Amino acid sequence: MKVRQTPVISVRKRPQQVRSVRLVGDILEAAGRVLARDGARKFTTARVAEQAGVSIGSLYQYFPNKEAILFRLQTDEWDRTGALLERILANSGEPAPDRLRTMAKVFFRSEWEEASLRTALGDAAPLYRNAPEVRNHVKAVRRRALTFIHEALPGVPASECAFATAVVMTTMSVVGKRVSEEARSKSEVDAWALAIGEMVCGYLQRLVERRNS
Repeated sequence: MKVRQTPVISVRKRPQQVRSVRLVGDILEAAGRVLARDGARKFTTARVAEQAGVSIGSLYQYFPNKEAILFRLQTDEWDRTGALLERILANSGEPAPDRLRTMAKVFFRSEWEEASLRTALGDAAPLYRNAPEVRNHVKAVRRRALTFIHEALPGVPASECAFATAVVMTTMSVVGKRVSEEARSKSEVDAWALAIGEMVCGYLQRLVERRNS
């Protein structure tokens, strides 16, 4: 039986000087263009180096393989979206339902505005999805979502909060992806976000009411 190897997706070294930071930035910008143009199946380090105008040796100083480049593109996208959502969820001055509605709108717009990149990264995901870095990221996202759900559902048992977290995350992810692929305008995206936000808030409210009845 052939053992499936875990891809090495950690960078070889991190840039320290301005010149090396610019070089890595050029490589990642080129990688994004190659991925959007050629797709995940034809994505190679050679094509990225050519697009960036650097030698393959310079590229390999920082990225050991194409999986490492793709994962860096993915983590950069995760970080951008995650920072937006974190600011919303952490705003304890607003009621949890309002934060959830705002988060839905921001998330759906982000999915729609970056649809081509996210689709390409989705196609590339099998190349690195089994790496420990990916599993750690998924666990971190779930922990943050669960913390918010606990706040939104005071008094609800932990097991029910965990299930509600899975329901909310799955709904947002699946519907958001579908809308990003099919929506024709920002107003249409916002309409979907409003509907999903209200639906999820209603679901969470019913859990609280059932607990208090």
